[in-house]
Amino acid sequence: MSQGASTVTVDLTAVIVAVTAADPRVLVVRRPDVAADWFPSGPLREEHRTLQAGLRSWVEHQTRLRLGHVEQLYTFGDRDRTLVEDRRPDARALSLAYLALTREAGLVGGKGDGGKGGGGNAEEAGAMEAIWRSWYDYLPWEDRRDQDAAERSVLATRLGAWARGESDRHARKDRLSRVALAFGLEGQPWDEERCLERYELLYEARVIPEAWADAHLPVPEAVRELGGRPMAADHRRILATAAGRLRAKIKYRPVLFELMPESFTLLHLQRTAEALAGAGLHKQNFRRLVEQNQLVEETGEVFSETGGRPAKLMRFRPEIRQERPSSGVRLKARPGA
Repeated sequence: MSQGASTVTVDLTAVIVAVTAADPRVLVVRRPDVAADWFPSGPLREEHRTLQAGLRSWVEHQTRLRLGHVEQLYTFGDRDRTLVEDRRPDARALSLAYLALTREAGLVGGKGDGGKGGGGNAEEAGAMEAIWRSWYDYLPWEDRRDQDAAERSVLATRLGAWARGESDRHARKDRLSRVALAFGLEGQPWDEERCLERYELLYEARVIPEAWADAHLPVPEAVRELGGRPMAADHRRILATAAGRLRAKIKYRPVLFELMPESFTLLHLQRTAEALAGAGLHKQNFRRLVEQNQLVEETGEVFSETGGRPAKLMRFRPEIRQERPSSGVRLKARPGA
């Protein structure tokens, strides 16, 4: 190998999403030698016939979950992204991230908060534990359903101070514009799909721990108290990419059926859409869109909710599984959401 050349490795990473009790959740893995949560992942090996075969093998080994349909999300190649502490210093890792949708209740260990997905055998780095966590634990600024926006306000203040701290007038104006556009400030509308852009701004402004860790600097206490739960390597960046992709995807593809039980009420369907979008939706407008797109049909049964009148149980029409472009749900946040 010539001087200065680096070894390139390929890591396979799975972002596995479920929605339980109006909460979008991701399956993450812990192990003793890594302080932060990380997604099921591992290197592509010679015995893996294809990239997807390698991904499925790592997911099953680390979580005991057998994946259904997956789609490639993105390719990441940042330096220092590796989870392996003893990787050669001249090695460069490419991470191929995949997105998978499932139903948490049907999984081994899908037991709600902290439900273990099983650790399988001991890995070289130590025994593993797989658990489900809300993706808003990692991206709390993305959830705008709660009218109490105190933490978002603090983050906006920190970002504003960072932007105004730029000495160059043109660069300062650019920073302020980027912050306003990404976070829906100064009269700009909130765009739920800009998840990655928001994360990158927080990283650039060093408002989240990963930015300090990657620079090999101690994380200030004020940063530890803001910005949600950190993840190992660049996995929170991967999650932001997945959240933005899924929020866009539900508008033009009928992907909600992959996250719903066989039968459900329209309110349950709306709450699932709201959970993914991170915003409240107008009830009548949402139901009108569902009817216009002919997404669902009645099962002939009802669900008696506590304290309310029985609601009709629905199911997705078989035709929508063909993923026609017109079968998505155009989301429009409820005023004030």
